[in-house]
Amino acid sequence: MSLPPRIDANIVRNSIGPYADTEATLEERNAIYRDLLGFVPPRIEARMAVTGALDPVLLDMQEKMREHAMYPKCFDTKTAQLMLFGMLLMDMSDAAQLHAIAARRAGASWEEMQAVISLCFLFRGLPAANRGAEILGHLAKREADTKAPAA
Repeated sequence: MSLPPRIDANIVRNSIGPYADTEATLEERNAIYRDLLGFVPPRIEARMAVTGALDPVLLDMQEKMREHAMYPKCFDTKTAQLMLFGMLLMDMSDAAQLHAIAARRAGASWEEMQAVISLCFLFRGLPAANRGAEILGHLAKREADTKAPAA
C-alpha cells in the first residue's frame, strides 16, 4: 500500500512558518488520525503543517467540518468508514485505501469489505473490482506485517 512521500516538516516550518493553530495543538490534531488509521497520512500531515501555519482558522474549520460529517450520530464508525471506502473506490481515489484501513480498524470483516467492492463493481465495473481487491490484498499484508513478532 503505497502512500505519497512525506513532507519535510522542518523545511515547511523554516520556509512557510510554524504551526499556529490556537484551537488545538498539532499533536491533538494528529491524534484523531492516529486513532482512526494508526498513523497520520502524508497529505494530511502536509495540510496540518502548511495550512496550520498559513491559515490556522481555516484548518480549524476544515477539521470541525470533517469531524461533523465523518462521525454522524446515526452511523457507527465502521459503517461510515465502509461507506467512505465504497464512495472513494467508485471514484478510483487513492484515499479509498485509507478508509479501508479505517474500516478494518473499526471492526469491518473481510466479507464486509468485499461486499462494498462488489457493490462498486455493479456501478463502476471491473476497474473498481480490481482496485478494491488490490487494496484488500495490500491491507492483508499490512495487517500481517503489523502482527508479525519483532525480530
